[in-house]
Amino acid sequence: MPEIEIRPANAADIPILVELEHDYTSDYVWQMDIVNEEKLIDVRFKQIKLPRSVRVEYPRSPKELEKLWTERDAVLTAVHEGVPVGYLCVSNHVAPITNWVTDLVVTRRMRRQGVGTALILASQEWARQFNNYRLILEMQPKNYPAISLAQKLGFDFCGYNDRYYANRDIALFFVRSVR
Repeated sequence: MPEIEIRPANAADIPILVELEHDYTSDYVWQMDIVNEEKLIDVRFKQIKLPRSVRVEYPRSPKELEKLWTERDAVLTAVHEGVPVGYLCVSNHVAPITNWVTDLVVTRRMRRQGVGTALILASQEWARQFNNYRLILEMQPKNYPAISLAQKLGFDFCGYNDRYYANRDIALFFVRSVR
């Protein structure tokens, strides 16, 4: 794993973070099936292998991200050799005793090298500073790399929100205790 420094973002980081590759490639999707019968609503997610790899656009535009960053409680930046290579946005006011990670992005050349893990672990430490007990990650159902990372780090699926993103995609939520 490369040597990574995690620190709060500063004004000089913002143009670099906006230019990071926010899209990703996926070979799987979590497909939602809903059964709505009398006195029963059953929602299931099934992991489906796609017939070919797909490139997935990030659900937020760079302009939207810049605005949202000012509303977040923290933007943690991963720095490698003096250059920002990833970031994570977190809020601690979405739900009681919970920190909420809304965005996790790592530049393509640094993916699968522990940068995302370092950012999530740093956000857990940040949550502890506020005496929060849970950390929730949100992601698209096509973001299999992020789903795999969440599960590898001990996060459990805890819900979804249909048409959550501006592109009307579903958001999946994964939770982990930070105590």
